Amino acid sequence: MKVRKGGRFRSPFKLKRKGIEVVGEWKTVPIDPNLFAEEEFRDIVCLEELTEYKLVSSSKVGKVKEKKRKAENASEEGNEEAEEPVVPPKKKKKNKDLRSQTDKGSTPNAAEIDVLVDKDAKCNEIIEEANCEYRGHVAESMSSRRDTPKKKKKKVPKNKASQAQEALPPVVTSKKVKNWTTEVLSTSTDQKADVSAWKDLFVPEPVLQALSYLGFSAPTPIQALALPSAIRDNMDVLGAAETGSGKTLAFAIPMIHSVLQWQKSNNSTTRNDSVSKESYQHHDETRWENEDEAEKLTHQQGEDSGDEDDASFTTGCVKVLENVEFDSDDKTHTVDSDKKRPLLGLVLTPTRELAVQVKHHIDAVAKFTGIKTAILVGGMAAQKQERVLNRKPEIVIATPGRLWELVKERHPHLSNLRQLRCLVIDEADRMVEKGHFLELSQLLEILNDSQYNPRRQTFVFSATLTLVHQTPTRVLKKKNAKKMDKKTKLELLMEKVGIKGKPKVIDLTRKEATVETLTETRIHCNTNEKDYYLYYFLLQYPGRTMVFANSIDCVKRLSSLLTILNCDPLPLHANMHQKQRLKNLERFAERESCVLLTTDVAARGLDIPNVQHVIHYQVPRTSELYVHRSGRTARAASQGLSLLLIGPEDLINFRKIYKTLEKSEELPFFPVDAKCMTSIKERMNLARQIEKAEFFNSRAKQHNSWLQQAAEALEIDLDDDMLMGKKASEQEESQKQKMLKGMKKQLKHMLSQPLFKILMKTKYPTQSGKLLLPQTSESISALGVMSKKQAKKKKSIK
Repeated sequence: MKVRKGGRFRSPFKLKRKGIEVVGEWKTVPIDPNLFAEEEFRDIVCLEELTEYKLVSSSKVGKVKEKKRKAENASEEGNEEAEEPVVPPKKKKKNKDLRSQTDKGSTPNAAEIDVLVDKDAKCNEIIEEANCEYRGHVAESMSSRRDTPKKKKKKVPKNKASQAQEALPPVVTSKKVKNWTTEVLSTSTDQKADVSAWKDLFVPEPVLQALSYLGFSAPTPIQALALPSAIRDNMDVLGAAETGSGKTLAFAIPMIHSVLQWQKSNNSTTRNDSVSKESYQHHDETRWENEDEAEKLTHQQGEDSGDEDDASFTTGCVKVLENVEFDSDDKTHTVDSDKKRPLLGLVLTPTRELAVQVKHHIDAVAKFTGIKTAILVGGMAAQKQERVLNRKPEIVIATPGRLWELVKERHPHLSNLRQLRCLVIDEADRMVEKGHFLELSQLLEILNDSQYNPRRQTFVFSATLTLVHQTPTRVLKKKNAKKMDKKTKLELLMEKVGIKGKPKVIDLTRKEATVETLTETRIHCNTNEKDYYLYYFLLQYPGRTMVFANSIDCVKRLSSLLTILNCDPLPLHANMHQKQRLKNLERFAERESCVLLTTDVAARGLDIPNVQHVIHYQVPRTSELYVHRSGRTARAASQGLSLLLIGPEDLINFRKIYKTLEKSEELPFFPVDAKCMTSIKERMNLARQIEKAEFFNSRAKQHNSWLQQAAEALEIDLDDDMLMGKKASEQEESQKQKMLKGMKKQLKHMLSQPLFKILMKTKYPTQSGKLLLPQTSESISALGVMSKKQAKKKKSIK
């Protein structure tokens, strides 16, 4: 129990006498991924347990920590404190303000000193924490956090205030945000690449510096063609290029150039003071936005156990907001500059994950410019995003739904879109489809009517921008029917988007629309056999594999099936919580051999590194979806494999895709070892039985518990007929449980047996005395198998 005295929470004397000294390490407790898929325990991130520790007096723990801290210098201090998962509890802001005021009243001088010294320090700790990996350490941080404010007051005297503030910026910039894009943006070991190839494309100097740092030595074809027209000629651009060709930078660099030009002409901010300080502030603020998910996850872990500690720890940040004496000059300056800082760049994407990725790419390229960016997507706190918009970011990356919501609420930063210099519509063919993104059409109506800016540049990009479906003959026979070709499709798109001049049209797509380095294959089977072939492929060819399905129910079923078979899949679909969706993408990018089960929410734009295989468990409904799904692999000139599992109901869609993409050759069949299929079928059938039993049990329990709760609330009796499933006796229930346990035991035994047996043939010594043995260790990849098969086919034709 905690007792509240004088505006602060204090624990009773008895509880203060003992403290914990960690001897061993925190160990992760494995959690069933199905919990997250069913959204029952969506707020849980991980569980950790500590078994090795000592009980010591709390005073000793404090003394040991103080001695350690005195021996460290200022920079190490910052790093150590950054590791503590401290997150500001934003919902209790009023209470914190009251507490900070009482502190000021009691000791005004000390409070002012703390504010001056700890202003940046505390905020930076919070920001750094948001960037750290989600490893837990909750209990340990809670105990250490209680001593932190007191230590700071004793530790930092008045004369060291400026030194502490100067030492903090490099600490922040040294830490990288953890995301699936970080591996892509840090692939080059050469930190200073030669960027002379970019100089002829009119790229601004700070962007060249960032490109050199990222190791992007030469532009891709789409970038080389789009940048001069966009930067030098100030033209609108319609760009169609294959997946993984670098379209994001093709619109990000001109947008940054446009913002820099506007800043130069308006002299809106005094950026000549110190570039390093600005880049620090830029990273400081963007990390608040980038790692919004991390912040919330860690906050939820420690909310119940350490709310009062968070409040006492973050009072420094609250005091800074209220401290008029300290911030008076800065505030008047920022108010004036905010009026002159409109929204200059707007990027619209179809999915939340793509918006997060685009933001990371723009941040990486705008590293040395001081340009602020913000992200507005659904599934995250709207209040948080409004606060981010209050900082007046020059570039906003958004999904249409959340953006339209904030525009309707008349947010000040979104009220004047007449000054917008750049509008980007990524994956435009999907965005302007009929029946999708109603909010986008309303936004475009405003931008092209009341908020129209004649100087605005528009960028429209997609891999399937110029992909044309062959119109059926029955449609062409109608009176006003028009045969759709590339030109008419682009004209319609320009009309919808509101491009009024003559744009630069760049089309680098092949006739087949897919990438040249992609190997496409298929397996024809019955619908109920798809599970067998999927399981066979995942066992025989481990690696980073994305499995696409057309429905959420299918993803959920496959997720529970493969979990029972110990494949540890990661689900991703629209019904999942946004934090969990991002978490699963990060996990997928981290693991070398992993399966991501997803709907078409991950089909477009996502640049996940080293995806080796894409499996279409259900054939996509359109050719565009097939191109985008397959484009998750074989990116940036690397090899990849796309496998279609075609059932009888998929044949119509398959033929449509084949016709639209004008495939000259038939797709080759993927070779399957028939010897293994009997044991695979046994395993899968048993797993299906277990999954079916568990599914019906959980569904019946959920339904019945809801009915019972409703009946109790209404104070009525329930009939047995209303309950799902017959009310089984205890004996029947125990028999069911025994059967389920028996099946699980049997499956466990099956899974322990090797599936792909390599038969050792007897060999005899040769004349030289050497004993020849078969090579058993080498495992051939799926791409290797396909290339061998195609080579044999060519030989047989010759």
